Amino acid sequence: MSNAVLAKQSNDASFADLWQELQWRGLVAISTDEEALRMALNSGPITYYCGFDPTAPSLHLGNLVQLLLMRRLQLAGHKPLVLVGGSTGLIGDPRPTAERTLNTKETVAEWVQLLAAQAARFLSFEGENAARPVNNLDWTAPMSAIDFLREIGKHYRVGKMLSKDAVSARLNSDAGISYTEFSYQILQGLDFLELFQRYECVMQTGGSDQWGNLTSGTDLIHRVTGKSAHVLATPLITNSDGQKFGKSEGNAVWLDAELTSPYAFYQFWLNVEDADVIDRLKVFTFLSRSEVEGLEAQLAEAPYLRAAQKALAFEVTALVHSVETAQAQVEAAAALFGQGELTNLDDATLTSALKELPNTNSPLGTPIAQLLVDTGLVASLSAARRAIAEGGVYLNNEKVTDEAASLEIGIRGKFAVLRRGKKTLAGVFIG
Repeated sequence: MSNAVLAKQSNDASFADLWQELQWRGLVAISTDEEALRMALNSGPITYYCGFDPTAPSLHLGNLVQLLLMRRLQLAGHKPLVLVGGSTGLIGDPRPTAERTLNTKETVAEWVQLLAAQAARFLSFEGENAARPVNNLDWTAPMSAIDFLREIGKHYRVGKMLSKDAVSARLNSDAGISYTEFSYQILQGLDFLELFQRYECVMQTGGSDQWGNLTSGTDLIHRVTGKSAHVLATPLITNSDGQKFGKSEGNAVWLDAELTSPYAFYQFWLNVEDADVIDRLKVFTFLSRSEVEGLEAQLAEAPYLRAAQKALAFEVTALVHSVETAQAQVEAAAALFGQGELTNLDDATLTSALKELPNTNSPLGTPIAQLLVDTGLVASLSAARRAIAEGGVYLNNEKVTDEAASLEIGIRGKFAVLRRGKKTLAGVFIG
Protein backbone atom coordinates (compact mmCIF):
# COMPACT_ATOMS: atom_id res chain seq x y z
CA MET A 1 0.00 0.00 0.00
CA SER A 2 1.42 3.39 -0.94
CA ASN A 3 2.20 6.12 1.56
CA ALA A 4 -0.49 8.21 -0.16
CA VAL A 5 -3.14 5.59 0.62
CA LEU A 6 -1.95 5.26 4.22
CA ALA A 7 -2.01 9.04 4.61
CA LYS A 8 -5.70 9.17 3.66
CA GLN A 9 -6.73 6.60 6.26
CA SER A 10 -8.23 7.76 9.54
CA ASN A 11 -10.37 6.58 12.40
CA ASP A 12 -13.88 8.02 12.69
CA ALA A 13 -14.02 11.10 14.92
CA SER A 14 -17.78 10.67 15.43
CA PHE A 15 -17.10 7.98 18.04
CA ALA A 16 -16.39 8.82 21.68
CA ASP A 17 -13.18 6.78 21.57
CA LEU A 18 -11.36 4.05 19.67
CA TRP A 19 -12.96 1.25 21.68
CA GLN A 20 -16.44 2.43 20.72
CA GLU A 21 -15.49 2.42 17.05
CA LEU A 22 -13.95 -1.05 17.29
CA GLN A 23 -17.17 -2.34 18.83
CA TRP A 24 -19.31 -0.68 16.15
CA ARG A 25 -17.16 -2.25 13.47
CA GLY A 26 -17.66 -5.68 15.03
CA LEU A 27 -14.00 -6.15 15.88
CA VAL A 28 -14.36 -7.06 19.55
CA ALA A 29 -15.37 -10.65 20.35
CA ILE A 30 -13.66 -11.10 23.69
CA SER A 31 -10.85 -9.45 25.62
CA THR A 32 -9.09 -9.54 28.92
CA ASP A 33 -10.34 -6.92 31.43
CA GLU A 34 -12.40 -4.70 29.10
CA GLU A 35 -12.40 -1.56 31.22
CA ALA A 36 -8.65 -1.78 31.87
CA LEU A 37 -7.98 -2.33 28.17
CA ARG A 38 -10.26 0.53 27.14
CA MET A 39 -8.51 2.81 29.60
CA ALA A 40 -5.08 1.73 28.31
CA LEU A 41 -6.09 2.46 24.72
CA ASN A 42 -7.46 5.88 25.68
CA SER A 43 -4.77 7.01 28.12
CA GLY A 44 -1.71 6.98 25.92
CA PRO A 45 0.28 5.03 23.35
CA ILE A 46 0.80 1.35 24.06
CA THR A 47 2.83 -1.21 22.15
CA TYR A 48 0.88 -4.17 20.76
CA TYR A 49 1.50 -7.06 18.42
CA CYS A 50 -0.09 -9.62 16.18
CA GLY A 51 1.59 -12.77 14.91
CA PHE A 52 1.39 -14.29 11.43
CA ASP A 53 2.69 -17.81 10.86
CA PRO A 54 4.27 -18.62 7.47
CA THR A 55 2.24 -21.76 6.78
CA ALA A 56 1.62 -20.58 3.18
CA PRO A 57 3.37 -18.20 0.77
CA SER A 58 0.70 -15.54 1.21
CA LEU A 59 -1.56 -13.96 3.79
CA HIS A 60 -5.34 -14.37 3.39
CA LEU A 61 -8.56 -12.62 4.39
CA GLY A 62 -8.42 -13.81 8.00
CA ASN A 63 -5.01 -12.14 8.29
CA LEU A 64 -6.40 -9.00 6.67
CA VAL A 65 -8.83 -8.56 9.57
CA GLN A 66 -5.87 -8.41 11.95
CA LEU A 67 -3.81 -6.13 9.72
CA LEU A 68 -6.62 -3.60 9.44
CA LEU A 69 -7.24 -3.78 13.19
CA MET A 70 -3.53 -3.11 13.71
CA ARG A 71 -3.75 -0.14 11.37
CA ARG A 72 -6.75 1.31 13.26
CA LEU A 73 -4.78 0.99 16.51
CA GLN A 74 -1.77 2.64 14.87
CA LEU A 75 -3.92 5.53 13.62
CA ALA A 76 -4.95 6.07 17.25
CA GLY A 77 -1.28 6.55 18.15
CA HIS A 78 -0.37 3.05 19.35
CA LYS A 79 2.81 1.22 18.32
CA PRO A 80 2.56 -2.01 16.32
CA LEU A 81 4.94 -4.95 16.29
CA VAL A 82 4.44 -7.20 13.25
CA LEU A 83 5.56 -10.69 14.21
CA VAL A 84 6.14 -13.23 11.47
CA GLY A 85 6.71 -16.60 13.07
CA GLY A 86 9.94 -18.03 11.80
CA SER A 87 9.86 -20.57 14.63
CA THR A 88 6.12 -21.10 15.18
CA GLY A 89 5.76 -21.48 11.42
CA LEU A 90 8.01 -24.54 11.68
CA ILE A 91 5.48 -26.08 14.10
CA GLY A 92 2.02 -24.85 13.15
CA ASP A 93 -0.84 -24.25 15.55
CA PRO A 94 -3.15 -27.23 16.08
CA ARG A 95 -6.01 -27.46 13.63
CA PRO A 96 -9.26 -28.95 14.95
CA THR A 97 -9.11 -32.04 12.73
CA ALA A 98 -5.63 -33.24 11.82
CA GLU A 99 -1.91 -32.71 12.19
CA ARG A 100 -0.29 -30.15 9.91
CA THR A 101 2.30 -31.20 7.35
CA LEU A 102 5.61 -29.72 8.46
CA ASN A 103 7.32 -27.59 5.82
CA THR A 104 11.08 -27.51 5.38
CA LYS A 105 13.15 -24.87 7.15
CA GLU A 106 14.10 -23.41 3.77
CA THR A 107 10.45 -23.10 2.71
CA VAL A 108 9.44 -21.49 5.98
CA ALA A 109 12.34 -19.01 5.77
CA GLU A 110 11.26 -18.03 2.26
CA TRP A 111 7.65 -17.60 3.35
CA VAL A 112 8.73 -15.46 6.33
CA GLN A 113 10.16 -12.95 3.86
CA LEU A 114 7.06 -13.00 1.67
CA LEU A 115 4.63 -12.54 4.55
CA ALA A 116 6.70 -9.83 6.20
CA ALA A 117 6.71 -7.85 2.95
CA GLN A 118 2.95 -8.30 2.55
CA ALA A 119 2.13 -7.28 6.11
CA ALA A 120 4.38 -4.23 5.86
CA ARG A 121 2.17 -2.73 3.15
CA PHE A 122 -0.70 -2.16 5.59
CA LEU A 123 1.14 -0.22 8.29
CA SER A 124 3.29 2.88 8.46
CA PHE A 125 6.96 2.41 9.30
CA GLU A 126 7.53 6.12 9.81
CA GLY A 127 6.88 8.55 12.65
CA GLU A 128 6.77 8.27 16.43
CA ASN A 129 4.61 5.14 16.39
CA ALA A 130 6.28 3.44 13.43
CA ALA A 131 5.62 -0.27 13.02
CA ARG A 132 8.47 -2.65 13.79
CA PRO A 133 8.94 -6.12 12.21
CA VAL A 134 9.97 -8.97 14.53
CA ASN A 135 10.69 -12.67 14.01
CA ASN A 136 10.32 -15.14 16.89
CA LEU A 137 13.13 -17.28 15.49
CA ASP A 138 15.46 -14.60 16.88
CA TRP A 139 14.81 -15.68 20.46
CA THR A 140 13.85 -19.34 20.07
CA ALA A 141 16.76 -20.46 17.87
CA PRO A 142 19.46 -19.66 20.48
CA MET A 143 17.50 -21.39 23.26
CA SER A 144 18.40 -25.00 24.06
CA ALA A 145 15.72 -27.59 24.77
CA ILE A 146 16.85 -27.76 28.40
CA ASP A 147 16.64 -23.98 28.80
CA PHE A 148 13.19 -23.99 27.16
CA LEU A 149 11.89 -26.65 29.57
CA ARG A 150 13.50 -25.08 32.66
CA GLU A 151 12.77 -21.43 32.01
CA ILE A 152 9.46 -21.57 30.14
CA GLY A 153 7.95 -25.05 30.39
CA LYS A 154 7.98 -25.02 34.20
CA HIS A 155 5.36 -22.23 34.20
CA TYR A 156 2.78 -24.33 32.32
CA ARG A 157 0.36 -26.80 33.86
CA VAL A 158 -0.59 -29.74 31.67
CA GLY A 159 -4.17 -29.78 32.91
CA LYS A 160 -4.76 -26.23 31.73
CA MET A 161 -3.01 -26.91 28.42
CA LEU A 162 -5.30 -29.88 27.83
CA SER A 163 -8.35 -27.69 28.35
CA LYS A 164 -7.58 -25.38 25.41
CA ASP A 165 -10.23 -25.75 22.71
CA ALA A 166 -7.90 -26.70 19.85
CA VAL A 167 -6.10 -29.28 21.99
CA SER A 168 -9.23 -30.84 23.45
CA ALA A 169 -10.79 -31.10 19.98
CA ARG A 170 -7.77 -33.01 18.75
CA LEU A 171 -7.58 -35.24 21.82
CA ASN A 172 -11.14 -36.33 21.11
CA SER A 173 -10.46 -37.00 17.43
CA ASP A 174 -9.07 -40.10 15.77
CA ALA A 175 -5.95 -38.15 14.75
CA GLY A 176 -4.93 -37.23 18.30
CA ILE A 177 -2.24 -34.59 18.74
CA SER A 178 1.55 -34.71 18.67
CA TYR A 179 3.74 -33.25 21.38
CA THR A 180 5.01 -30.86 18.71
CA GLU A 181 1.63 -29.18 18.13
CA PHE A 182 0.70 -29.55 21.80
CA SER A 183 3.69 -27.33 22.59
CA TYR A 184 2.61 -24.57 20.20
CA GLN A 185 0.78 -22.62 22.91
CA ILE A 186 3.98 -22.48 24.97
CA LEU A 187 5.89 -21.01 22.02
CA GLN A 188 3.23 -18.37 21.47
CA GLY A 189 3.24 -17.55 25.17
CA LEU A 190 7.02 -17.16 24.97
CA ASP A 191 6.59 -14.68 22.11
CA PHE A 192 4.38 -12.40 24.20
CA LEU A 193 6.75 -12.60 27.17
CA GLU A 194 9.75 -11.71 24.99
CA LEU A 195 7.97 -8.77 23.39
CA PHE A 196 6.73 -7.63 26.80
CA GLN A 197 10.28 -7.62 28.13
CA ARG A 198 12.02 -6.28 25.02
CA TYR A 199 9.58 -3.60 23.85
CA GLU A 200 7.11 -3.16 26.74
CA CYS A 201 4.45 -4.74 24.52
CA VAL A 202 1.26 -5.00 26.60
CA MET A 203 -1.37 -6.24 24.13
CA GLN A 204 -1.78 -9.00 21.58
CA THR A 205 -4.52 -9.21 18.95
CA GLY A 206 -5.80 -12.27 17.13
CA GLY A 207 -8.88 -14.24 16.16
CA SER A 208 -11.22 -15.52 18.84
CA ASP A 209 -10.56 -19.09 17.68
CA GLN A 210 -6.98 -18.53 18.94
CA TRP A 211 -8.08 -17.49 22.44
CA GLY A 212 -6.21 -20.32 24.16
CA ASN A 213 -2.95 -19.43 22.43
CA LEU A 214 -3.48 -15.71 23.03
CA THR A 215 -4.04 -16.07 26.76
CA SER A 216 -1.06 -18.41 27.03
CA GLY A 217 1.05 -15.27 26.79
CA THR A 218 -0.83 -13.24 29.40
CA ASP A 219 -0.66 -16.18 31.80
CA LEU A 220 3.09 -16.57 31.25
CA ILE A 221 3.75 -12.84 31.69
CA HIS A 222 1.86 -12.86 34.97
CA ARG A 223 3.70 -15.95 36.25
CA VAL A 224 7.15 -14.66 35.30
CA THR A 225 6.81 -10.93 36.06
CA GLY A 226 3.71 -10.64 38.26
CA LYS A 227 2.36 -8.05 35.81
CA SER A 228 -0.73 -8.02 33.59
CA ALA A 229 -1.08 -7.73 29.83
CA HIS A 230 -4.03 -7.56 27.46
CA VAL A 231 -5.57 -9.62 24.68
CA LEU A 232 -8.07 -8.35 22.12
CA ALA A 233 -9.71 -11.09 20.05
CA THR A 234 -11.78 -10.41 16.95
CA PRO A 235 -14.82 -12.52 16.05
CA LEU A 236 -14.52 -15.38 13.63
CA ILE A 237 -16.12 -13.80 10.58
CA THR A 238 -18.89 -15.90 9.09
CA ASN A 239 -21.50 -15.37 6.43
CA SER A 240 -25.17 -15.01 7.33
CA ASP A 241 -25.59 -18.74 6.58
CA GLY A 242 -22.97 -19.60 9.21
CA GLN A 243 -20.23 -20.55 6.76
CA LYS A 244 -16.70 -19.34 7.48
CA PHE A 245 -16.01 -16.20 5.49
CA GLY A 246 -13.04 -15.99 3.16
CA LYS A 247 -13.41 -19.32 1.42
CA SER A 248 -14.11 -19.33 -2.31
CA GLU A 249 -15.10 -22.73 -3.69
CA GLY A 250 -13.07 -24.38 -0.95
CA ASN A 251 -9.98 -22.22 -1.45
CA ALA A 252 -8.74 -19.33 0.65
CA VAL A 253 -8.88 -15.85 -0.84
CA TRP A 254 -5.24 -14.79 -0.86
CA LEU A 255 -3.72 -11.30 -0.77
CA ASP A 256 -1.06 -12.29 -3.31
CA ALA A 257 -2.16 -11.41 -6.84
CA GLU A 258 -0.47 -14.56 -8.18
CA LEU A 259 -2.63 -16.81 -5.99
CA THR A 260 -5.91 -14.87 -6.21
CA SER A 261 -5.99 -12.59 -9.23
CA PRO A 262 -7.13 -8.99 -8.76
CA TYR A 263 -10.19 -9.72 -10.91
CA ALA A 264 -11.15 -12.76 -8.82
CA PHE A 265 -10.48 -10.76 -5.66
CA TYR A 266 -12.70 -7.90 -6.83
CA GLN A 267 -15.46 -10.29 -7.91
CA PHE A 268 -15.33 -12.08 -4.55
CA TRP A 269 -16.26 -8.86 -2.76
CA LEU A 270 -18.73 -7.82 -5.44
CA ASN A 271 -20.65 -11.07 -4.85
CA VAL A 272 -21.06 -10.65 -1.08
CA GLU A 273 -24.68 -11.24 -0.06
CA ASP A 274 -26.91 -8.33 0.91
CA ALA A 275 -27.21 -9.77 4.43
CA ASP A 276 -23.43 -9.56 4.93
CA VAL A 277 -22.25 -6.53 2.98
CA ILE A 278 -22.71 -3.86 5.67
CA ASP A 279 -20.77 -5.90 8.21
CA ARG A 280 -17.99 -6.36 5.64
CA LEU A 281 -17.84 -2.61 4.99
CA LYS A 282 -17.37 -1.99 8.71
CA VAL A 283 -14.56 -4.51 9.11
CA PHE A 284 -12.66 -4.28 5.83
CA THR A 285 -12.83 -0.59 4.85
CA PHE A 286 -11.98 2.77 6.34
CA LEU A 287 -15.30 4.26 5.26
CA SER A 288 -16.80 6.37 8.03
CA ARG A 289 -19.92 5.51 9.99
CA SER A 290 -21.94 8.06 7.99
CA GLU A 291 -20.68 6.62 4.68
CA VAL A 292 -21.52 3.07 5.72
CA GLU A 293 -24.96 4.13 6.95
CA GLY A 294 -25.53 5.90 3.62
CA LEU A 295 -24.74 2.69 1.75
CA GLU A 296 -27.00 0.77 4.13
CA ALA A 297 -29.87 3.11 3.24
CA GLN A 298 -29.19 2.62 -0.49
CA LEU A 299 -29.15 -1.14 0.04
CA ALA A 300 -32.57 -0.98 1.67
CA GLU A 301 -34.05 1.30 -0.99
CA ALA A 302 -32.50 -0.15 -4.15
CA PRO A 303 -30.69 -3.44 -3.50
CA TYR A 304 -30.62 -4.24 -7.22
CA LEU A 305 -28.10 -1.41 -7.76
CA ARG A 306 -25.63 -3.22 -5.46
CA ALA A 307 -24.06 0.10 -4.46
CA ALA A 308 -22.79 -1.33 -1.16
CA GLN A 309 -21.14 -4.29 -2.88
CA LYS A 310 -19.53 -2.05 -5.49
CA ALA A 311 -18.14 0.22 -2.79
CA LEU A 312 -16.88 -2.77 -0.80
CA ALA A 313 -15.22 -4.41 -3.80
CA PHE A 314 -13.49 -1.18 -4.84
CA GLU A 315 -12.33 -0.20 -1.35
CA VAL A 316 -10.85 -3.58 -0.39
CA THR A 317 -9.24 -4.15 -3.79
CA ALA A 318 -7.68 -0.69 -3.52
CA LEU A 319 -6.40 -1.49 -0.02
CA VAL A 320 -4.84 -4.80 -0.97
CA HIS A 321 -3.64 -4.07 -4.50
CA SER A 322 -3.91 -0.37 -5.44
CA VAL A 323 -6.46 2.25 -6.42
CA GLU A 324 -5.35 1.86 -10.04
CA THR A 325 -5.78 -1.91 -9.93
CA ALA A 326 -9.21 -1.55 -8.34
CA GLN A 327 -10.30 0.86 -11.07
CA ALA A 328 -9.01 -1.55 -13.72
CA GLN A 329 -11.22 -4.31 -12.29
CA VAL A 330 -14.27 -2.02 -12.37
CA GLU A 331 -13.58 -1.28 -16.02
CA ALA A 332 -12.92 -4.94 -16.81
CA ALA A 333 -16.19 -6.07 -15.24
CA ALA A 334 -18.10 -3.45 -17.22
CA ALA A 335 -16.33 -4.21 -20.51
CA LEU A 336 -16.76 -7.97 -20.24
CA PHE A 337 -20.50 -7.53 -19.99
CA GLY A 338 -20.71 -5.12 -22.92
CA GLN A 339 -20.75 -1.86 -20.96
CA GLY A 340 -17.27 -0.67 -21.91
CA GLU A 341 -14.51 -1.05 -24.47
CA LEU A 342 -12.56 -4.29 -24.19
CA THR A 343 -9.70 -2.74 -26.14
CA ASN A 344 -9.19 -0.21 -23.34
CA LEU A 345 -8.19 -2.98 -20.92
CA ASP A 346 -4.48 -3.70 -20.63
CA ASP A 347 -3.07 -7.17 -21.18
CA ALA A 348 -2.54 -7.89 -17.46
CA THR A 349 -6.14 -7.02 -16.56
CA LEU A 350 -7.57 -9.03 -19.44
CA THR A 351 -5.40 -12.02 -18.61
CA SER A 352 -6.43 -11.83 -14.95
CA ALA A 353 -10.10 -11.65 -15.86
CA LEU A 354 -10.16 -14.33 -18.56
CA LYS A 355 -8.31 -16.84 -16.38
CA GLU A 356 -11.20 -16.66 -13.94
CA LEU A 357 -13.68 -17.60 -16.69
CA PRO A 358 -14.06 -20.88 -18.56
CA ASN A 359 -11.41 -20.51 -21.22
CA THR A 360 -9.54 -22.19 -24.03
CA ASN A 361 -6.39 -21.70 -26.09
CA SER A 362 -7.22 -21.56 -29.81
CA PRO A 363 -5.63 -20.18 -32.98
CA LEU A 364 -7.12 -17.60 -35.27
CA GLY A 365 -9.46 -19.19 -37.77
CA THR A 366 -11.17 -21.43 -35.21
CA PRO A 367 -14.96 -21.55 -35.81
CA ILE A 368 -16.86 -19.62 -33.17
CA ALA A 369 -19.23 -22.56 -32.80
CA GLN A 370 -16.23 -24.71 -31.83
CA LEU A 371 -15.08 -22.09 -29.32
CA LEU A 372 -18.50 -22.18 -27.68
CA VAL A 373 -18.12 -25.93 -27.23
CA ASP A 374 -14.48 -25.78 -26.14
CA THR A 375 -15.23 -23.24 -23.42
CA GLY A 376 -18.29 -25.14 -22.21
CA LEU A 377 -20.82 -22.43 -23.03
CA VAL A 378 -22.78 -25.05 -24.98
CA ALA A 379 -22.75 -28.83 -25.02
CA SER A 380 -22.44 -29.49 -28.76
CA LEU A 381 -21.79 -27.92 -32.15
CA SER A 382 -25.46 -28.16 -33.02
CA ALA A 383 -26.34 -26.31 -29.82
CA ALA A 384 -23.69 -23.71 -30.68
CA ARG A 385 -25.14 -23.10 -34.14
CA ARG A 386 -28.62 -22.87 -32.67
CA ALA A 387 -27.46 -20.30 -30.07
CA ILE A 388 -25.89 -18.20 -32.84
CA ALA A 389 -29.00 -18.44 -34.99
CA GLU A 390 -31.13 -17.28 -32.06
CA GLY A 391 -28.97 -14.16 -31.69
CA GLY A 392 -27.61 -14.96 -28.24
CA VAL A 393 -23.87 -15.17 -28.96
CA TYR A 394 -21.37 -12.30 -28.79
CA LEU A 395 -17.67 -12.18 -29.66
CA ASN A 396 -15.84 -9.22 -28.13
CA ASN A 397 -19.24 -7.65 -27.46
CA GLU A 398 -20.28 -7.87 -31.12
CA LYS A 399 -23.28 -10.07 -31.94
CA VAL A 400 -22.38 -13.14 -34.03
CA THR A 401 -24.93 -13.68 -36.80
CA ASP A 402 -23.20 -16.21 -39.05
CA GLU A 403 -23.25 -19.80 -37.81
CA ALA A 404 -20.09 -20.50 -39.83
CA ALA A 405 -18.15 -17.47 -38.57
CA SER A 406 -14.59 -17.90 -37.32
CA LEU A 407 -12.29 -16.07 -34.94
CA GLU A 408 -10.45 -13.67 -37.26
CA ILE A 409 -8.80 -10.87 -35.30
CA GLY A 410 -9.22 -10.82 -31.50
CA ILE A 411 -8.09 -8.13 -29.09
CA ARG A 412 -4.52 -7.17 -30.00
CA GLY A 413 -4.23 -10.62 -31.53
CA LYS A 414 -4.09 -12.18 -28.05
CA PHE A 415 -7.56 -12.40 -26.52
CA ALA A 416 -11.23 -12.89 -27.29
CA VAL A 417 -14.28 -12.74 -25.06
CA LEU A 418 -17.26 -14.96 -25.76
CA ARG A 419 -20.64 -14.22 -24.24
CA ARG A 420 -23.84 -16.21 -24.39
CA GLY A 421 -26.86 -14.15 -23.45
CA LYS A 422 -26.35 -11.34 -20.95
CA LYS A 423 -24.29 -13.01 -18.25
CA THR A 424 -22.50 -16.20 -19.36
CA LEU A 425 -18.89 -15.48 -20.29
CA ALA A 426 -15.84 -17.38 -21.50
CA GLY A 427 -12.34 -16.39 -22.59
CA VAL A 428 -10.13 -17.31 -25.50
CA PHE A 429 -6.36 -17.00 -25.42
CA ILE A 430 -5.25 -16.81 -29.06
CA GLY A 431 -2.23 -18.81 -30.02
